[in-house]
Amino acid sequence: MAERPIFIPAPESPELVKEISIRLMWHPGFVLSQKRKNIDALHESAARAGYAPLLEVSTKSEEKVGQRLSAFNLKVRSDLLGEMPLEMAFQGSKVFEGGGPFNDLYRVKDPRDAKRDARLRQSGPLKGFKFGNLWFPLQPKTAFYDWLYINALHEHRDWLRKHILHYAGFTDIEFNPERSINCQARSCALLVTLLKKRWIDDAVSSPQAFLRLLSSHDYEPARVHQQESIFRS
Repeated sequence: MAERPIFIPAPESPELVKEISIRLMWHPGFVLSQKRKNIDALHESAARAGYAPLLEVSTKSEEKVGQRLSAFNLKVRSDLLGEMPLEMAFQGSKVFEGGGPFNDLYRVKDPRDAKRDARLRQSGPLKGFKFGNLWFPLQPKTAFYDWLYINALHEHRDWLRKHILHYAGFTDIEFNPERSINCQARSCALLVTLLKKRWIDDAVSSPQAFLRLLSSHDYEPARVHQQESIFRS
């Protein structure tokens, strides 16, 4: 057995996004077929708890829209730095007590190489993020990652309103809350909340506006609201 979170847009709640832990029968293995079995198991268990339909937001998704919304397929733009994959922007902007930002990671060949760079593990505690001339603190949690994600998709907001607002929630089968904090499925749920509230234009107008929005609400990533004891046989 395993537990994985689902992320529910909550436009009428001060939390903005609800994180709900769902139990499922886990299929071990690293091949795509096993990962998709786990996606199906998670979605089936969530449906029994009343959360459906869900969209897997990752390169493992069986739906093209879910693949397109994966952070590994999104690009962010900066007037100073140009265009780059979101994952490279996130990893290359980290500032540690002992070094960073490591801007050379903006230009590595594969976003996964940026994530694996040894300096990210050997430079001490994380202090914040510097992306060009923009600075992001560590609080609210996930704010910089969320900001990159939502900015990457802002220009496609009309398309998004037609294709993702009907989903009850979002998942990322690779995300394990015991090992990491940032999650593209959570960012996608936050994006939907902003679209439904018509706050998205104001949210991306500046980092300060985005931070004020999150800080003025009860947005607390990694807070699990409930645990559904739903098992897939």
